[in-house]
Amino acid sequence: MSNTNQKSGGAASTGHSWDGIEELTNPVPRWWIWSFYFTVVICIIYWIVYPAWPVGKGFTTGTFNDITYNVVDKNTGEAKEVTTHWNTRALFMADMQRGKEALKQKAYMDEVSKASFDEILADPEKMAFARSLAKGIYGDNCAACHGSGGTGVVGLFPNLADDDWLWGGKVEQIQATIEHGRQGFMPAYTDTFTAEQLDAVAEYVLSLSGHSVDENKVATGKRIFNGQEGGCYYCHTTNATGMLSVGSANLTDSIWTVANVPAASNLEAKKDTVKSVVTNGISRKMPGWSERLSANDIKLLTVFIHELGGGK
Repeated sequence: MSNTNQKSGGAASTGHSWDGIEELTNPVPRWWIWSFYFTVVICIIYWIVYPAWPVGKGFTTGTFNDITYNVVDKNTGEAKEVTTHWNTRALFMADMQRGKEALKQKAYMDEVSKASFDEILADPEKMAFARSLAKGIYGDNCAACHGSGGTGVVGLFPNLADDDWLWGGKVEQIQATIEHGRQGFMPAYTDTFTAEQLDAVAEYVLSLSGHSVDENKVATGKRIFNGQEGGCYYCHTTNATGMLSVGSANLTDSIWTVANVPAASNLEAKKDTVKSVVTNGISRKMPGWSERLSANDIKLLTVFIHELGGGK
């Protein structure tokens, strides 16, 4: 320890040193002290002006004016006014409803709600507005199943970005699908076909999309498909092109919504994929959104989804 009490530079020593380094009593710079006092004053002003301190079961609400905005009652679905003390959430809600951009958006929405689908699709400005809003609606409600780009998941959720629409790709058909939902069903043929019949039907189904298969089995499979043994033609038609009214798939276009044939590495694997669907059947449901989304939201979403795919 050093016994030196004063440095030659003028600063007093604390009397501590280590390895020749002394601890001096240099005072804190005056600018730093005043900066500290300034921050304390700012904090006190902030506590007074903004909501801050808890008091009993509440808290100080600040000095800004109260804010009024509308909320939708979960039970009745009707909008009602709510007035609350100033806070950033209430400010955001009010701005979203009565701010400059909100009023501009409302004016556009009024135009879109009055326009027909043809008018919206033909107007670049209306389409740009519809896309900007519908992208968010789609992301919040549809992307979890159909994917952010609408490509879906084979076997689970249909691809909205191709040119194959099970229930129809016209705007009216898409709107009906969103509003009321869809129930996709195909009975399981577990106990219906023998192994040989199942193999023949799989060969026939693959032949419809251009796969090279056994012609004898194809002939047998076609007879079963279009006969009472299978009765597949009731839904898929005798030409196997499917029917929009029941959402049955077109088996001739090489677009597979349930059987993931393109991912199979060889013919046997492709047949196994088709056999699995025929054996187990299909049961999948899309819920209706008429009770969750407004009519305008569904309209915007309809236009957005219509533009994702080519099956218009």
